[in-house]
Amino acid sequence: MQDVVREGTTRYPVRRSLYADSIGDFLTRSGDEVLGALVGATGFEVGVEQRGAWVVQIQLLRDALAGLDNRGRIYFEYAIPRLGKWVDVVLVLDHVVFVIEFKVGEARVKRTDIDQVWDYALDLRNFHETSHDVPICPLLVATEAAPSVIGVCGCAQDQLMTLPVGIGGGQIGEALQQVLGFLQGASLDPAAWERGRYQPTPTIIEAARALYAGHSVEAISRSGAGNETLSQTSRVIDQIIEQARTLGRKAICFVTGVPGAGKTLVGLNVATRHRDQKSALHSVFLSGNGPLVKVLQEALALDHIEREKAKGLKVGKGEARRLVSSFIQNVHHFRDECLRDSSQPPIDHVTLFDEAQRAWDVAQTSFFMRRKRNLPDFDQSEPEFLISCLDRHPDWAVVVCLVGGGQEINTGEGGVGEWIQALQRFPDWEVHLAPQLHGSEFRAIEAIADLRRSRTVVDHTELHLATSMRSFRADRLSEFVRLVLEREVDAAAELYRGFADRFPIVLTRSLDQAKDWLRSHARGHERYGIVVSSQAQRLKPHAIDVRATVDPVHWFLHGKDDVRSCYHLEDVGTEFLVQGLELDWSCVVWDGDLRHGETGWQHHEFHGSRWQRIRKLQRQRYLENAYRVLLTRARQGMVIVVPEGSANDSTRGGEMYDGTFRFLREVGLAGVS
Repeated sequence: MQDVVREGTTRYPVRRSLYADSIGDFLTRSGDEVLGALVGATGFEVGVEQRGAWVVQIQLLRDALAGLDNRGRIYFEYAIPRLGKWVDVVLVLDHVVFVIEFKVGEARVKRTDIDQVWDYALDLRNFHETSHDVPICPLLVATEAAPSVIGVCGCAQDQLMTLPVGIGGGQIGEALQQVLGFLQGASLDPAAWERGRYQPTPTIIEAARALYAGHSVEAISRSGAGNETLSQTSRVIDQIIEQARTLGRKAICFVTGVPGAGKTLVGLNVATRHRDQKSALHSVFLSGNGPLVKVLQEALALDHIEREKAKGLKVGKGEARRLVSSFIQNVHHFRDECLRDSSQPPIDHVTLFDEAQRAWDVAQTSFFMRRKRNLPDFDQSEPEFLISCLDRHPDWAVVVCLVGGGQEINTGEGGVGEWIQALQRFPDWEVHLAPQLHGSEFRAIEAIADLRRSRTVVDHTELHLATSMRSFRADRLSEFVRLVLEREVDAAAELYRGFADRFPIVLTRSLDQAKDWLRSHARGHERYGIVVSSQAQRLKPHAIDVRATVDPVHWFLHGKDDVRSCYHLEDVGTEFLVQGLELDWSCVVWDGDLRHGETGWQHHEFHGSRWQRIRKLQRQRYLENAYRVLLTRARQGMVIVVPEGSANDSTRGGEMYDGTFRFLREVGLAGVS
């Protein structure tokens, strides 16, 4: 376990928990002795409220565990760095791991608290090496709740886990005994369990929060194999930055990776490590993905407020947003700031461009500048202008481009080739790239060859991330989606069989059935939602209107009590809303814009009252990329809805959907059970 950051505090070195002991030794120590050990382990002044909570927890557990001296081990304040949280107590007792959350002073068991303890238990199950195959029980203790009937029920998706058990403070001992009788298993060795590695796969929101709070990327992400780990990629970028700074040079590097491999996480990691505004190492994370920027800025601002509140400090949301926006910015805002004074370099010496393949080409940039910025003679692509802004620095600068292949989804997105061509105008810049940038999906082979003829280009295998982190249950999901879109039926079916038991993808023709499937599979605060193509304009009979405006902050950050959140399955996300973000469970509703026929995929868009074929190859690619984005958003599983169509509506005829449904069955997808 690396450094752990207690919310609202500075960093301090600890074990996985603040206090760990055998049950026998815990019972022989006085309450004051245990409390003193907890307070001493923090390394900072502990408030009266926290001390009081620990006193209550210690006493309740001493009563509940009386007579169980030699049957396990207890851990107070067990760290969950992926979530930036701490479990109140983890108890390894006989053959069961109990994850216990206390709500001191609370007189009732609340749904939100149940979800919280479930999240903690699921985190151990999914990401703690020695918790994968052991019985686990999430236990919520509302200390002032009146005694009630204790109900222990199994979890349908996991035979070795119970549903969360909610009890009053005086019922802990009884609940422990009931769960021990309900769950079967061999006795656990607490020492062996404790040695298990924690290998998390955070969502991008969780990762941003943890990195901004001071965690290392090693602490919040699982390690891959060989040279494809996030930490190795980050170290190579750090070396490029340090060499540029020390030698007074300018450099650009390209990081590639499959969808969900952690390119954004690498960018955030590098940006957080070089965001000291008092030095020349100040950096900024830039993205043209508006929804991603809005969601990350809001998440970090709210997190900053909460951490300052824990210190007894009050920070307004406006001030928190201002601080965060200096770290994460919309690339267009950065561009406009550089336009205001063409003689001054930006404050940032290091800029990280997320989804750099989506930068605008010359035509799109010139069109925008002419219409929106009153610059009729502007003749640069977005990559060329952005490099020129950093080139204003008289000493050194580094540009890091985070590039995904086959992910351009909008008109004017030039791909990585625009960056390579732009570099021809900056001969003094060093170029570092991943060898995979030569792949056909990046469409930059000739441009790179031209660049190599004019200067030295350094290849780094570490700048490519080959394994998807998003779908931690199926790291080859993106490859499966590629095979589906390329109509490689047998290869796709064989690949899916290899991870179907870990990452279910099911097929249905009923949206209501799909919604029920999502709700039945998601647990705790696991997010689920409906995603559709922005061209899916004939889903209105299913209450899906892609033209409705959806606020990404509400959709991705708000809870189950907010009808605007993804949980309510009312508002849907298109590829523009969800690219770069993720859900635990997704529902993809497939319309007639991309339909499968005898000759392959057929591309359509809806105009007026009818569908029209898309003839241009580039726009066909955008549509396929849109479905590539939609089909790679889920972390744990996915349901695909292909509607039945209607015999009474020529714009929704069955023939538009039946071929797609049959094709998806051919690649191995089963129906909803």
